[in-house]
Amino acid sequence: MVSDREMQELPINLNLRGKKVVVSGGGIIAARRVEAALKAGANVLVVAPSLGPDFHSFADHACFRHRAGQPQPRDFEGALLAYGASDDDATDRLVYTLASELGVLVNVYDKPECCDFSTPAILDRSPLLVAVSSAGASPLLARMIKERLESLIPASYGQLAQFLGSIRDEVATRIADPRERRHFLERMLDSPIADLAMAGNETRARELLAEELAVIEAKDASAATLGEVYLVGAGPGDPDLLTFRAMRLMQRADVVVYDRLIGSQVLDLVRRDAERVYVGKRRNQHELPQEDISRLLVTLAKQGKRVLRLKGGDPFIFGRGGEEIEMLADEGIPFQVVPGVTAASGCASYAGIPLTHRDHAQVCIFVTGHAKNGRPDLDWPLLIQPNQTVAIYMGLAMLPGLTREFIDRGASLDTPVAVVDNGTRQNQQVITGTIATIAESVAAAGIKGPAITFIGSVVRLHEKFAWFRPHETTAQKFTTEMGKGGNI
Repeated sequence: MVSDREMQELPINLNLRGKKVVVSGGGIIAARRVEAALKAGANVLVVAPSLGPDFHSFADHACFRHRAGQPQPRDFEGALLAYGASDDDATDRLVYTLASELGVLVNVYDKPECCDFSTPAILDRSPLLVAVSSAGASPLLARMIKERLESLIPASYGQLAQFLGSIRDEVATRIADPRERRHFLERMLDSPIADLAMAGNETRARELLAEELAVIEAKDASAATLGEVYLVGAGPGDPDLLTFRAMRLMQRADVVVYDRLIGSQVLDLVRRDAERVYVGKRRNQHELPQEDISRLLVTLAKQGKRVLRLKGGDPFIFGRGGEEIEMLADEGIPFQVVPGVTAASGCASYAGIPLTHRDHAQVCIFVTGHAKNGRPDLDWPLLIQPNQTVAIYMGLAMLPGLTREFIDRGASLDTPVAVVDNGTRQNQQVITGTIATIAESVAAAGIKGPAITFIGSVVRLHEKFAWFRPHETTAQKFTTEMGKGGNI
């Protein structure tokens, strides 16, 4: 699945060691560009009439050279990157023109239209680097995020990264299988070996590493390694509703098994090189029967893989998660279950419809509108009661029949009803009406789902409580909530 989000830039790390970088300008902005390029091992040519005091600390650097004057075509010959960072608009635009003509990538300070790339805020824990970029939209925000990361990522992580790089070849030689090797390294990062490396005690860290590798090599090579299954609720769509536990397991998986309720924004958060298996279902069109999906999880786990079964909403609320783990338990497959925000809770919250309210509903009932033999088998006397909310999952196709059943069994024609389509997502729609009109309104709106239906007087609160504006841009939301002005 290709993400429906468009990145403004592709983040990459360039190896500048021994490469030519040209910087135009003699002030502080130019000096910062020069400093970063020199730290990356580049050969830097600065073109400027004169250099300010910020250049003094590296003016004698072996890889630094200054040519007094204005930019000339020959300055950019053989260069990989060029920066326009002078105080003169005409000079900076000349840099862009001359460099572009020679195929050199250019960045001109504070002129997005003259930039082939942007310079991120960098958290340096060499060899570990974290770059934060806003694609030029707000460098201040990028720097603020970088500053917050400074307190979250200790300086000792650089030592750990250095240690991991030094043992990479040895581990690869002694653990040939890539998946087993990755699992070993993940365990090692949570072990005393990593703690010792970060503390600077590399000698003891290597001793423990050797012991661990010896244990692995002593195991029977023919013994099959059993994998594990993570049954994870992904919520109704908004990736911000994922739990921390879900995010952690999404990064550990070897393979992800997902269905049509999993949007691209959530799928983007799964480990990039994990295998992806789509088992999606559409109404009356099953890609894989449920039993085959459960059997697939068993098969993948028996291959030694960590299997992420990603399900929309909560896996135990009309998600058939119980059927899947039942087969896993029967087969002796280890598994974990991570709850998710179920559709009723998430969609109601984003639609401004409280499921319970002292003045409207003291009971909330979850039912499925999925029908066998074309007719839903529900406890109608229980559902047609005052002072309660009924949330109907998977009832979109049966909505005309469901509403007729409510009416035929005595429900008031003016009972409020809401259908929330693609709840919590940027294409969320909320259609409201009564039990007599909702089916016609939904058909007229062309709702395709996934959707959930709410019945009860709490629906009347939607207009007053609606807070989620899915079609607003981030800038519009900021303006609405904070007011205009200020440098963001």
